[in-house]
Amino acid sequence: MSIRVTVIGTGYLGATHAAAMAELGYDVIGIDVEPEKIAELSAGRVPFYEPGLDELLAKHVASGRLRFTTDYAEAGSFGDIHFICVGTPQLKGEFAADMRYVDSSIEMLAPHLTRPCLVVGKSTVPVGTAARVADRLTALAPAGSDAELAWNPEFLREGFAVEDTLRPNRLVIGVTSERAEQVLREVYAPLLDAGVPLVVTDLPTSELVKASANAFLATKISFINAMAEVCEAAGADVTLLAKALSYDDRIGGKFLGAGLGFGGGCLPKDIRAFMARAGELGADQALTFLREVDAINMRRRARVVELAREQCNGSFLGRRIAVLGAAFKPDSDDIRDSPALNVAAQIQLQGGDVSVYDPKAMDNARKAYPSLTYVDSAAEACRGAHLVLHLTEWAEFRAMDPATLGEVVAERKIVDGRNALDLAQWRAAGWTYRALGRP
Repeated sequence: MSIRVTVIGTGYLGATHAAAMAELGYDVIGIDVEPEKIAELSAGRVPFYEPGLDELLAKHVASGRLRFTTDYAEAGSFGDIHFICVGTPQLKGEFAADMRYVDSSIEMLAPHLTRPCLVVGKSTVPVGTAARVADRLTALAPAGSDAELAWNPEFLREGFAVEDTLRPNRLVIGVTSERAEQVLREVYAPLLDAGVPLVVTDLPTSELVKASANAFLATKISFINAMAEVCEAAGADVTLLAKALSYDDRIGGKFLGAGLGFGGGCLPKDIRAFMARAGELGADQALTFLREVDAINMRRRARVVELAREQCNGSFLGRRIAVLGAAFKPDSDDIRDSPALNVAAQIQLQGGDVSVYDPKAMDNARKAYPSLTYVDSAAEACRGAHLVLHLTEWAEFRAMDPATLGEVVAERKIVDGRNALDLAQWRAAGWTYRALGRP
């Protein structure tokens, strides 16, 4: 009998994982407590933007291999392996992660586990969560210790989530028994046969892999942004500095793009949760550097606002500002902790007349920042603008013709918050071009 899979939580991680498991040949049920989301997914529609996921989901909903429900009893009786893919947002007013969704998923699933099965956490959690959840699972499940827990952290990049699930650069599994390891080896056999490396660990190490990976990436981004601050003070060019660093294979060029900094639903809250958990474990001094990583990142937003104000002769009053970008990164409609929208809102509060355009994130931005003005194209955002801000690195924005755009603006001034536009091309078209960390 082939393994049957359930995926609990059908947000960004869960919907992607469910569709990918169906693509690997398994019968899959996705579970969520939101009927509206389940109805949308059951119709083969993804309620957020992720390249390639719409087609994959629709394909397997149509084939019958993938379906969705709100019924935990159905999920419990169906699945041989249950993946926990719910969110772990930051607690309000604290650095710590909010574990209510992980805990409630166990509380709702476990009473329906009457036969041997494996529950596998994929959510990003503070180290020590898996051991606690394993005890709760054993206590609540009629199957007792035959309902076993493992941890299998995800390493998805928004915009590349389908690729990262079907062709990951590594698989990490935290297990406490040979049986759990063998089940996961069987589930992931198509990936392992294709040569994907597998790292088998204990539970706490598997939890720490994701936290430390995100902490490292955040540190690398904030490092180059700290260098941008020094470059501005010294009259140097951070893009050339980063290029020179990238040739050292111990450093590499990825995540060395100085600019507005990171946002989204992962890096900011995950490094804060990591610091909070280290403090609970008495190891807070080991991660004090992450406070500066976070602070450097947040300073980038204030610096873009400051740079924009300088280009408006010291005041935004009476100035029309075009903001190109709302998503926290390109190829996504995710606006969680978006640096672009944070900057746009700050400028509006200081009296600027702000118009925002993003290729995919407009609906989400309108809900979160209803007071901003939204338009349907980059050209419309820029019409009559005294200053253009490039804040999300969409290919559409990188391809803009500065000469053509110059015909619709009031003043040819641009602040490139992502250091992604061709400086020489924009200056040749008569634009005043400013960017973080560049003369």
